[in-house]
Amino acid sequence: MNSKVLVGYASQYGSTQEVAEAVAAALQESGLAVDFQLMRNVRTLDVYSGVVLGAPLYMFRWHKDALHFLSRHRDALKERPVAVFALGPFHDKAEDWVEVRSEIDKELAKFPWFTPAAVEIFGGKFDPTRLRLPWSLVPALKQMPASDLRDWAAIRAWAISLRPLLVRSGDLVSELKP
Repeated sequence: MNSKVLVGYASQYGSTQEVAEAVAAALQESGLAVDFQLMRNVRTLDVYSGVVLGAPLYMFRWHKDALHFLSRHRDALKERPVAVFALGPFHDKAEDWVEVRSEIDKELAKFPWFTPAAVEIFGGKFDPTRLRLPWSLVPALKQMPASDLRDWAAIRAWAISLRPLLVRSGDLVSELKP
């Protein structure tokens, strides 16, 4: 059986999609076949030996598509290894990182049956000029400086570290998907 991994993502402004693309590319380079798609478009997990899910945190909530994905694919997710990443802090302050980790832990705790093989937080990207409703109506957000805390080397290293977690014993990797 060939190993195929799903990298599913939810993204509101495109930043999480870019991180998910980097994760998918690193997994492919490590020898895994990878499908990359929006979580909301995934209909079945039957062909996947493992899953990586990525979504941003907004105002202390994980993206609704990620929460719906966990509910919709509950049985299938119990049967395969799953890694999770979230994009969070816009400012590189220790307390922001701790708070974001606490919030993703709270969000995942809503699914007591779900035990991810790995959970990682990456810095987020913020551009006040791209805010949409209702966030564009919040003066404090519009006044914040643009930032991008995504650490591409750390993202790649994390993705590569997932390979042994995502391949079930007995699965063979025979080819790379372009």
